[in-house]
Amino acid sequence: MPPISCFLLLTFLIITSSMASVVGAVGVNWGTMASHPLPPHKVVKLLKSNNINKVKLFDANSDVLQALSGSNIAVTVGIPNTMLRSLNSSKKAADSWVHDNVTRYMPNGGSVTRIEYVAVGDEPFHKSYGEQFHPFLIGAAMNIQAALNKAKLDSKVKVVVPCSFDSFESGFNMSSEVHFRPDINKTMTEVLGFLGKHGSPFFVSISPFITHLETKNISLDFSLFKETSRPHNFIHKTYKNSFDLSYDTVVTVLSSVGYPNMDIVVAKIGWPTDGAANASSYLAETFIGGLINHIHGNLGTPLRPHRPPLETYILSLLDEDQRSIASGNFERHWGLFTFDGQAKYHVDFGQGSSSLMNAQNVEYLSSKWCVVNNNKDLSNATASALEACSNADCTALSPGGSCFNISWPSNISYAFNSYYQQHDQRAESCDFGGLGLITTVDPSMDHCRFPIEIRVSHAEFHRLCNFQWLILLVTALLAASLAV
Repeated sequence: MPPISCFLLLTFLIITSSMASVVGAVGVNWGTMASHPLPPHKVVKLLKSNNINKVKLFDANSDVLQALSGSNIAVTVGIPNTMLRSLNSSKKAADSWVHDNVTRYMPNGGSVTRIEYVAVGDEPFHKSYGEQFHPFLIGAAMNIQAALNKAKLDSKVKVVVPCSFDSFESGFNMSSEVHFRPDINKTMTEVLGFLGKHGSPFFVSISPFITHLETKNISLDFSLFKETSRPHNFIHKTYKNSFDLSYDTVVTVLSSVGYPNMDIVVAKIGWPTDGAANASSYLAETFIGGLINHIHGNLGTPLRPHRPPLETYILSLLDEDQRSIASGNFERHWGLFTFDGQAKYHVDFGQGSSSLMNAQNVEYLSSKWCVVNNNKDLSNATASALEACSNADCTALSPGGSCFNISWPSNISYAFNSYYQQHDQRAESCDFGGLGLITTVDPSMDHCRFPIEIRVSHAEFHRLCNFQWLILLVTALLAASLAV
């Protein structure tokens, strides 16, 4: 081969290999806010069977981290916002946290559990929290970093701070300059300085679904990567989808404060399948498919062409019936899978097929449901249903939900059954003043599924409860000691 041809071939190979290296990785958020969580070892098998190689956690549950041991799945462990105050005030508390939740799973700097990031807080700048976490955030991050240094893990594990998209103002007012909210500007400057010093990426949530809900001029097609959508102009660039517009909002703000090249990780992005208008499996499949194709296509954005996010974490792996619904009933339906690990739609994570693999050998409670007894006086049934829903998950009954259109008294039965399942099918949990009736005939209809809960062992249930209780107890005790 002539020298010039060899040179051109070598140049081509170098360019294509470098382009391939910047294609962003896609992982999932694994939340555990469920009344009957799928056992962690089954979740890890679910991840591996679908070729999902990165997972972001919201805490550091020992059962979850143990189940991930040896899986070679890259892990982000989370520190709840409620722990920021104690970690800010005590280096010893930070040392203990790192020892118990990082070093323990990475003996001698190894990678028994492949922890890559420690996320300090969960969107602590979210508007709904006010300024309650601001004074403690940077101190907590610095103390965790110092603890990682002491454990000689700083070259393997990065400290990050997940930020909500409402950290920015005027993100969709095309005539205005975008910037951090004034109330967080000082703290955010410190956070960015910390991230820059340690070579950590900027973690940020992006939600085209919520943007579509809250912004009149953002169409559904624009949110779903549809080629037929009307483009938007922003800072002298043309945008064809909501994701690129949101992402470049972040790029613009980072550039304006001196960090034009900081890597960005999309910490949470997804599309719910129930609990609101336009929350459906069909639209979720369209959005997630479009997102993954966009990232793997190495297209980048107008401000960062051919440079997609460093990593992107889909919200979320599983539905969670205990998530807060302050933002909307859809919050409990972000999962790619239902609460019991059954795929809701098709998406290709590189598993060789667009069909996701379901969780295997899931153990359910008995095939029993609680429904309304039509032979009783139902004049007070609605009040009983409302009481049931206050202690169970009835979000599928909300406007736009999969069970919104079922008629009375079937909607009463749905509420009764939700309470009955969440309380482990105990006979007394289907009483409702004599209005309830236990049946072995599945009352599900059309698209409205009356679920049966997962069987959770008492030991596993108590471990989960004890872990959450311990976090609250330690936080309360430390807060009390600081107040003295």
